[in-house]
Amino acid sequence: MIKKQSSAKTSVQKFGRFLSGMVMPNIGAFIAWGFITALFIPTGYLPNESLAKIVGPALSYLLPILIAYQGGKMVGGDRGAIMGSIATIGVIVGSEIPMLLGAMIMGPLGGFVIKKFDQAIDGKVKVGLEMLVNNFSIGIIGMLLAIVGFYGIGPIIGMATSFVEAGVKSLVNANLLPLVSIFIEPGKILFLNNAINHGVLTPLGINEAKEVGRSIMFLLEANPGPGLGILLAYCFFGKGNAKQSAPGAVLIHFIGGIHEIYFPYVLMNPALLIAVIIGGMSGVFTNVILGSGLVAPASPGSILAVMAMTAKGYHLQVIISVLVSTVVSFVIGSVFVKRQAANSSDEDMAMAQEKMKAMKAESKGQRLNVGSAYFPDAKDIKKIVFACDAGMGSSAMGASKFKSRIKNYKGDVTVVHSAVAEVPDDTDVVVTHENLVGRVSNPDGRKEIITIKNFLKDENLDGLFERFNKYI
Repeated sequence: MIKKQSSAKTSVQKFGRFLSGMVMPNIGAFIAWGFITALFIPTGYLPNESLAKIVGPALSYLLPILIAYQGGKMVGGDRGAIMGSIATIGVIVGSEIPMLLGAMIMGPLGGFVIKKFDQAIDGKVKVGLEMLVNNFSIGIIGMLLAIVGFYGIGPIIGMATSFVEAGVKSLVNANLLPLVSIFIEPGKILFLNNAINHGVLTPLGINEAKEVGRSIMFLLEANPGPGLGILLAYCFFGKGNAKQSAPGAVLIHFIGGIHEIYFPYVLMNPALLIAVIIGGMSGVFTNVILGSGLVAPASPGSILAVMAMTAKGYHLQVIISVLVSTVVSFVIGSVFVKRQAANSSDEDMAMAQEKMKAMKAESKGQRLNVGSAYFPDAKDIKKIVFACDAGMGSSAMGASKFKSRIKNYKGDVTVVHSAVAEVPDDTDVVVTHENLVGRVSNPDGRKEIITIKNFLKDENLDGLFERFNKYI
């Protein structure tokens, strides 16, 4: 039963990672579109009729094709990227709404089709005809997929999107939209935050922003308030390492926008899910009442990014929603943090037992980490990769801090960060969160995989450091 649950969670995380993987590399384009919209539309800060003409084509063509290109490339490489783009133009023209969701389907589909075609003809093309076959295969198959998208997939996605939007509007009208926090907040803790925000909410938000100039969809996941409340609860009422690390986590979370930093604090006290859910619901309810929203996705989820993407005239309302969700999360979370602190001896005992097991395993030349066939000495480690869900948040901070810790090491070692699904093959040591370890590819066991609970401060990271420290 446990294995099935773990496998299901890993599968969901992989699917979520795939969805967000199509959007995350293009977030800069979304932000550019958001700035152009906020500045130059008739209700913007600097209304400009000529520059406002960029808004529509960018939304209808640029953003979907960028998503499709990335999705096709993820499945079928460079040829898949071109195929996905061609296929997506069909759904764009065949629908009257922005086809972000259509791009998420047609991009990978185009990559898959051309990948299977290439596999089928591998070794069967006569010498000298390779370029001809390569070019015409993309042209012909791409044309066919574009036609399928125009007549079939585009209209279907358009109807499905309209149905979902109608459902969301009905929730808003009935003041029930806050209930989505019941699904969003736990999903974030399972490292599905990027998938939820960029794979689901962003396409819905883009459509709404196009119609009314702003959307609450962009705030459902990006609101830093619930996580901030949890971290503040640890700052005031926590004990030990949790209390000591919480102030730094507050800065990273609220200003840096790396929400993953507070996930371990919730995971080590699951009752805090109640706090983040109710905190999230209160923030959504406040935004519904005040009618506030953003013009484009805020990524990362920093208060600075949120303010930059806030629609004109709604900054105070958004600040109030963040404060409300922070206070609610803090008040409820404090109850559970205090209770945990009162029983900290149990936590300390568990940590001591884990440390003892690690020391015992190391003394015998064994290891407690999973997925690797060896436990290399520092001199044998040439590349260390910190891997998180998207490869741009907590892993980047973890890699930077660890690189600083071993800056005086005289040997040749590279410390980088990566998405958990894209760890390079020449990696010697992978450092990743324990909830993501199942997504690290290590078929031959050549990589040592170190599991942690916190990318900035963890006993297993200290153990890795000690291997280098003896040569410093």
